[in-house]
Amino acid sequence: MLKQLAEYAARRGLATESGFAPKEAKWAVMLAEDGRYLGVAELGDTEAKRNPGRTFLKAPELSQPEMKAGGITKSHFLIDTAQVVTSLEVDHADEKIKAKHHYFVDLLRQAGEAVPSLTGAAETLTNPDDLAAICLALAEHRAKPTDKLTLQIGDGFPVESDAWHDWWRGFRRSLAGDQGAKGRMRCFVTGELVEPTATHPKIKGLADVGGTSMGSPLVGFDKDAFASYGLSQSANAAVSEEAAAAYRAALNDLLAHYSHRLGVARAVHWFKEEVSPENDPMAFLVDPGGETDDDEAADMRELAAQERAAEFLRSLQRGELTHLAGNYYYALTLSGAAGRVMVRDWMEGQFEELAANILAWFEDLSIVHRYGGRLAPWPKFLAVLAATARELGEVPGPRSAKLWRVALRNEPIPADLLAQALTRTRLDVIEAQTANHARLGLLKAYHLRKDRQKGGPDMPETLTPYLNENHPEPAYHCGRLLAVLAQLQRGALGDVGAGVIQRYYAAASCTPGLVLGRLVRTSQFHLDKLEPRLAWWYQGRLGAIMGRLQDAIPRTLDLEQQSLFALGYYQQLADLRTEKTDQPETDNTVAQVA
Repeated sequence: MLKQLAEYAARRGLATESGFAPKEAKWAVMLAEDGRYLGVAELGDTEAKRNPGRTFLKAPELSQPEMKAGGITKSHFLIDTAQVVTSLEVDHADEKIKAKHHYFVDLLRQAGEAVPSLTGAAETLTNPDDLAAICLALAEHRAKPTDKLTLQIGDGFPVESDAWHDWWRGFRRSLAGDQGAKGRMRCFVTGELVEPTATHPKIKGLADVGGTSMGSPLVGFDKDAFASYGLSQSANAAVSEEAAAAYRAALNDLLAHYSHRLGVARAVHWFKEEVSPENDPMAFLVDPGGETDDDEAADMRELAAQERAAEFLRSLQRGELTHLAGNYYYALTLSGAAGRVMVRDWMEGQFEELAANILAWFEDLSIVHRYGGRLAPWPKFLAVLAATARELGEVPGPRSAKLWRVALRNEPIPADLLAQALTRTRLDVIEAQTANHARLGLLKAYHLRKDRQKGGPDMPETLTPYLNENHPEPAYHCGRLLAVLAQLQRGALGDVGAGVIQRYYAAASCTPGLVLGRLVRTSQFHLDKLEPRLAWWYQGRLGAIMGRLQDAIPRTLDLEQQSLFALGYYQQLADLRTEKTDQPETDNTVAQVA
């Protein structure tokens, strides 16, 4: 994994040298070449609601041990907070911030040997009148003391110049002092003999999934229980300083530009050979253009777009896109935990296999639209994830990572996910909530994948997106029977408040033998209230279902059978809402399919 990340950083040309890293700055103090103060400017997209500022790809950086070396209070070089650079809103008693400010200015003076204009900048930042003017301008722009600030001298930014790089490398060597060699070890990333870095750099971009805003280490050994063979700190997993900088640069870039949030985790992915966004199968998985409303025209547009995506995936399977053949994908699922980066999953495989698995994911989830007559659009991955809980924020990290793996690797759906989705489906029905396509599709996908794992040939033919009147499982037909009985009651009595579903669905889905027989007998009273043609039509439907059950309604259903009950109920309702030539045209018909 670390090797692939380092190779990614090299291909992307990311700053992988230790002591350098991408950094953002929101404000710039503008100076003339001779150091005269000219004003303050906001950087980045000034129209954005949350403007993070401008990113400088190769800014100077000190590691945590370097910041603590020598017991001296230090600041960063060229980019630091507004309060450090200018003493903005610093209380006179805050000696630590004042010490950082003096250190920042001292670094400018030292670097003036390589970049003379920095000497003038240092003098400006020690002039009380200039500092007062800078602080006033920042206050007028409503800059925060913690906003990052840099310098603009003339028409350029010193941080973008390479004139200070050699000086900076020498300065960092001086911080190491005379500690001497640490001993050469085999690098876990490159396989070369190296002096391992004592601590690893921090990974940013996980603050919304349990990480810290300052970043968290991916590799660290700060407890005796983590160490072995008398080794200290990161010598327990030897990685050179350069390799650590490379994998950190790769992860930070992926999290910033190519990550997807999965509940309380984040997933990143990349390819061995560059793949354009329109050819990225994982883009379809995250957002296939799933449903946004119940407008049929909108749904049809989405389905047309999805069919184009499906055809692209099928063309990959057929080997028609030769420029993408032979490529490989890499996928990593991460979250923050107790100040560290937690790797929840790591996957890699062939590009063609990925495309086939994602196509299978959507085909397995495919389900009839709740209003019948057409398929529901493909659901977004987050919609499927949310289908297992009351709301997305309640989905635990392990479940997010597992379902992501299920989709990418074409693995079976765990039984606990089936149980969660089934519970939410039951509540949707009892509380008369709109049927959730992703939730019902997940129930269907569970059975298809379980049967496929066993090598069974029948399930794909029997468990289809639409109603299957010849399904072999009695549990499925029990659900169908309840759907017809409920619509029969509605057609005969209209809206009676707590009807058959509210009172009997939970019990019927678990113990149909104790419930459905009584409801079938009661249905005769409802049939008597309908006009003859409609009563005859319902009798035909009930008779056909009872014929499939052969008058042997199961007494109890297990978890998997309950999910088939839910699918039979849903698909039968969708079928009843579909216009059919054999339905009698009466006012009661309109009522029974409402």
